[in-house]
Amino acid sequence: MDSHKHLQFKTFAMILIMIIAGPLGNVLLGKGMRGLDTGSVRSAPNPLSVVAHVFVTPTIWLGIASLLAFFVADLLVLSWADYSFVQPASAMAYGVVAFLSMLLLGETVTPLRWLGIVIICLGVFIVGRTHPRTTQHHWHDQ
Repeated sequence: MDSHKHLQFKTFAMILIMIIAGPLGNVLLGKGMRGLDTGSVRSAPNPLSVVAHVFVTPTIWLGIASLLAFFVADLLVLSWADYSFVQPASAMAYGVVAFLSMLLLGETVTPLRWLGIVIICLGVFIVGRTHPRTTQHHWHDQ
């Protein structure tokens, strides 16, 4: 029983990191890329100017670091819990995306979108009340 609680704590801690780091990284990338001078809507930016912009924009580097933290947390949690548990539980990130988009990007989130996010979070609550691992871990000598 103690092992189950330890697995649950580790799993939920990594999912919390995923829920925060993934959306934060994407929003920071969006914020950093908004500073790119794209000219008119019809003309695509020069690829070299995009690369140069990425290398000199701290917001983009913070976004990359945040997405790297998300990736590491995702790898770890997938080694402890079933994918059918992890993916729905990490969907709580949709609420974080909406909040950070309003806060950092100045976007408007309509009441209908908030309703959709609440419905998703209710589903996450239901999934979160189940055991994170339904399969037994088998170690094989290779």
